[in-house]
Amino acid sequence: MDLPEIPADWLTPPDLATAARVQRELAGRVVPHGPDGPVRTVAGVDVSQFGRDPSGRVFAAVVLLDAATRETLEVGTAMRVAPIPYVPGFLGFREVPALLAAFQALSRPPDLVLVDGHGISHPRGLGIAAHLGVLLDLPAIGVAKSILVGAPAGEPGPGRGSRVPLVWQGRTIATVLRSKDRVAPLYVSTGHRIDGETAVDWTLRLGGRYRLPEPTRRAHEAANAFRRAWGSGAAEGSDD
Repeated sequence: MDLPEIPADWLTPPDLATAARVQRELAGRVVPHGPDGPVRTVAGVDVSQFGRDPSGRVFAAVVLLDAATRETLEVGTAMRVAPIPYVPGFLGFREVPALLAAFQALSRPPDLVLVDGHGISHPRGLGIAAHLGVLLDLPAIGVAKSILVGAPAGEPGPGRGSRVPLVWQGRTIATVLRSKDRVAPLYVSTGHRIDGETAVDWTLRLGGRYRLPEPTRRAHEAANAFRRAWGSGAAEGSDD
């Protein structure tokens, strides 16, 4: 799929002050409602890295699924060197360049993207799911495994589908969702072009057997497999 024109600072800011300014600017572009059309295909995205890799290589995978049957339709992978070191709250700038390259390997854009990470539940309102969603202008959901900011308004019940709001500075920024009976909850938030309730509905619709929804679970496996294949010299994908 083709990518839109993206200003350089939105991907590779020269410093953290610029990165924070870009995050606030892009957060203002998040559309907190939708999707506007039918969802026939969904994509899960995730990245993998070698432990203590001084080169900062990021191995990204995008797995495109049929929304109704969950059949895997395509897998796109790419490797990029992270343009900045790891700093909490700025994960998008490390991982989004590799993810965008992986999207380019797909023949078509998905109708909905599920991202292993936060959407608007972020100090400046732009976690990686919001960052990626705004740049691609695609409906995106953040499905995070831990809290970045905020606190749950109580404890969700033990059963699948139980939920409570995640609240920060007096407003709800995500949903604390029990995606499977008696497992640790997920933190589901708007990324772009979707509302919070619909984001939760899709997370549940695409899950069931595992804690993670199927798109991000498959993307996690694909990213790890791509990294391992790269280490063995057998990987295919972009590396520039």
